[in-house]
Amino acid sequence: MKIHFFLNQRVHAEPNAIFATAMRMLERRGFAVSGWIAEEQLCAPDHLSLDHDLYVLKSQTELTLSLAGILHDRGGRILNSYPACAMLQNKIVAANRLARAGVPVPRSWVTGDFSLLRKLASKMPLIIKPYRGHRGAGIHLVRNADELAGIPAHELPILAQQFIPGTGDDLKVYVVGEQVFAVRKPFSNKSFLGTGVPCEVTPPVRDIALRCGRAFGLGLYGLDIIEGPDGPVVVDLNYSPGYRGVPDVAPLIAGYIEDFACGCTILSAVLPPLSTPKSPRPALPAEMAT
Repeated sequence: MKIHFFLNQRVHAEPNAIFATAMRMLERRGFAVSGWIAEEQLCAPDHLSLDHDLYVLKSQTELTLSLAGILHDRGGRILNSYPACAMLQNKIVAANRLARAGVPVPRSWVTGDFSLLRKLASKMPLIIKPYRGHRGAGIHLVRNADELAGIPAHELPILAQQFIPGTGDDLKVYVVGEQVFAVRKPFSNKSFLGTGVPCEVTPPVRDIALRCGRAFGLGLYGLDIIEGPDGPVVVDLNYSPGYRGVPDVAPLIAGYIEDFACGCTILSAVLPPLSTPKSPRPALPAEMAT
């Protein structure tokens, strides 16, 4: 069987050692394994053919996702599925789906007019995010309305979320099938470059992590959690995490990909349906809902 990896543009001097090891393991098990970075290729989309039995998305770039969409449209098998990854790429849609699935997420507002956030920012600190993006690019903490003016040029529409105070560390949670791992990193806008320290996965965090996976039909994924005053809150869900800091995870990743390729593990190629939550959040007071 042939497995092709769509790899991420490098931010480290060396490729991700965990996935490089997993790819070598798959080769030793008899798979024909290939991989490249989409941005370093010249592709003719109308000539893109299904040359592989399985494609693994290890990149969140718009070009990679576009190529995955073409392969999906032609019947290609993709881990994770293209519909799930496309929805996750849009933070507005993703945050809403997580909330509908009962995952604790920050309160969110969206707008195409940046000035409309001033009244909201006068009531509470906000995290301002571009509606598409990853690795923390373009994210700003706004503590009051005056700080909005200091934000550089922004892409519209805007996703604004209530700021959740945490411990000062990032809690990075990584999932391989039903196995859940966690590491801690000191928070910074470059924390994705570092390697975290393994830590315990509490039952609430495990439940939240698996709930996220079920909401999107994911098999390999990661999430960022803020440990807030009222418990853990998910602030990001990532379909192509690096798993850095998780000990001995490469064999687990290779085993999961092998099982998926051989049909022993099945993920739906369409998004799982969600029921409407029985206990929706109470409505905001009128002065905070505008």
